[in-house]
Amino acid sequence: MSTTPRWARWLVPVVLLVVWLGAGGAFGPYAGKLGEVATNDQAAFLPESAESTRVVDAQRAFQQDETLPAIVVWTADGDRDGAADGDGADGADGASGTLGEEQRTAATEALASLSGTPGVVGKASPALPSEDGAALQGVVQLAPDLGDELRPTLERVLDAVGKVPGTTAQVAGPAASQADLSDAFAGVDGLLLGVALVTVLVILLLVYRSVLLPFVIIVSAVFALALASAIVYVLADHDVVRVDGQVQGILSILVIGAATDYALLLTARFREELIALGDRQAAMRAALRESFGAIVASAATVALGLLALLISDLTNNQALGPVGAIGIVCAVITTLTFLPAVLVLLGSAAYWPARPRPAGGRSGSSGIWTRVAALVDRAPRKVWGGALVGLLVCAAFAPSLTSKGVPLDETFVGDAPSVAAQRTLSEHFPGGSGNPAVVIADADRVEQVSAAAREVDGVASAAPVAASGRPGGGEPLVVDGRVRVDVTLRDAADSEAARRTVAELRETVHSVPGADALVGGYTAQRYDTQNTAERDRGLIVPVVLAIILVILVGLLRSLLMPVLLVATVALNFFATLGISALVFEHVFGFTGTDASVPLYGFVFLVALGVDYNIFLMSRVREESLRHGVRQGVLRGLTATGGVITSAGVVLAATFAALGVIPLAFLVQIAFIVAFGVLLDTLVVRSLLVPALVRDIGRTAWWPGALSREPGRAETGRP
Repeated sequence: MSTTPRWARWLVPVVLLVVWLGAGGAFGPYAGKLGEVATNDQAAFLPESAESTRVVDAQRAFQQDETLPAIVVWTADGDRDGAADGDGADGADGASGTLGEEQRTAATEALASLSGTPGVVGKASPALPSEDGAALQGVVQLAPDLGDELRPTLERVLDAVGKVPGTTAQVAGPAASQADLSDAFAGVDGLLLGVALVTVLVILLLVYRSVLLPFVIIVSAVFALALASAIVYVLADHDVVRVDGQVQGILSILVIGAATDYALLLTARFREELIALGDRQAAMRAALRESFGAIVASAATVALGLLALLISDLTNNQALGPVGAIGIVCAVITTLTFLPAVLVLLGSAAYWPARPRPAGGRSGSSGIWTRVAALVDRAPRKVWGGALVGLLVCAAFAPSLTSKGVPLDETFVGDAPSVAAQRTLSEHFPGGSGNPAVVIADADRVEQVSAAAREVDGVASAAPVAASGRPGGGEPLVVDGRVRVDVTLRDAADSEAARRTVAELRETVHSVPGADALVGGYTAQRYDTQNTAERDRGLIVPVVLAIILVILVGLLRSLLMPVLLVATVALNFFATLGISALVFEHVFGFTGTDASVPLYGFVFLVALGVDYNIFLMSRVREESLRHGVRQGVLRGLTATGGVITSAGVVLAATFAALGVIPLAFLVQIAFIVAFGVLLDTLVVRSLLVPALVRDIGRTAWWPGALSREPGRAETGRP
């Protein structure tokens, strides 16, 4: 009998609770402050060693003031195709839809009036007509660091240029796209977090029919997010890590989902031990002892899998790695400190009004998981054979998923002002207007480089930038013996045709003797990002698999079982990609995915999918040591079936909440992870893995001690 005073036994949980309440109050505001240290400037996340990145650095020498261009485009009011009003009202030159000199003069004056406007840098360009005479274009340079003032500044620009008679004005270009991107991420702090928490809470209330327990788990997840946000805020503020809206949103979802999953595992085990032992403190010690290895191993697979992104050459991937790993570590900390303290203090009251009942295992509870276990035991080969065929059929569609980036008009879910403006601009000007390819070359080879660029199929024009800041506006501006040549492409800057043109342009200007030419710009950046993402997948995928394999070998003390688990989770990933390819094309209408989507999907699905197999197989191993391998599989599946399925549903619903942010990248990630987690939870972990292990028998644990247990694997003798 313990001689520890009664008051001392309660001291640790009370102190832990007080500490976490204080930490929650201190760190809570940081979840809403991450936006202050986040950047949505996509130039900050380019491949580090790519040619287009070197061009970005070289361009700075040609700009006395770094700016963010906004491209204004005017079209005639009404039918731009000239179907009506042939009188040319409001100064149009005869045909409806054609803009005349009056509009061009008024547009130029409107642009000039913006000089001195807060946020506008220097003088705007004059208005230039399109070849078809149906549109005008002008460029306004904005300060690059406007932050929250970017949208109001664009509204002031649009208000000024919108007064040209007989025209409709729109704003396209990098400034407009960045403003729309910032607007899309405006929901990360509030809407996304609120939707995720409410979704988790509703699911927990329905599954556990308890009033207190869901709120305790939610508070634990919120404390984990607060701690992670505070750490990331400090690191980002000191330029140790980078954060953008995507990383910020994924951090919130990842922490809430992981913390809830780990909490469900611990609370389910505490419930079992509480019934078996009666004493709440003894029950918590037993629950922690039996759950600690699975929780830490599961967290390690996700955290180390994310840290593998550090070897990526894409800086946004590098940013997600440590930020996500910090979130996972914080989720484990709250699960192993705050949650045990609260559960010990509440005892069985945590499950009120439901009465604590074990999930299975020792009690042999009946229910759906007992029937699933019986099916696996009765016909294991048919079960795993059917599951395997189904997954392979789904995986057969995976090669049809195109990951070469998405065009601008698919970047946002729904129409965005910058997308509509760019569409109008492309109708009347060369597709690459406003987003030229940028060539940096030696000044004494400027004519040869410009001429070579103009010869490339797909190039509309090429001219060196003059001292005035405009291409072809005088003598080329020479900085440190280098010049900049702006090359306008015929195709839209975000198209596959434009990327092919950039590849040919590079080959052509690189061959100019002595030019030492570099090609960058928006299209080149997309081209380099795509190539880098493909290289990253080939490098990071095997690293992540190796990390997971090592962790599983250490946890399960086997070689064959870890290989089996990794193979099934990888199959689940390819099956998910196959279904995603069909859904994205035929349901969502996407023509492809962002280049990083498959890699993110792999890291999340494989690492998180292994989580559930760790939860299952660590329990199977525990039960097998007591009852033999055959009974271990059946008891482990029955004991963990409910809690792991609940955890999978919660995690899937949490990632699905990313869909509230109107960006194709996050919608695609949300679907892949949510669907993949459900597929893994309901098919791979529930049917395929248990049936395979049941069919293979004790050999599945080779060369561990369980593979050498004679007879018990088949007879189930205790």
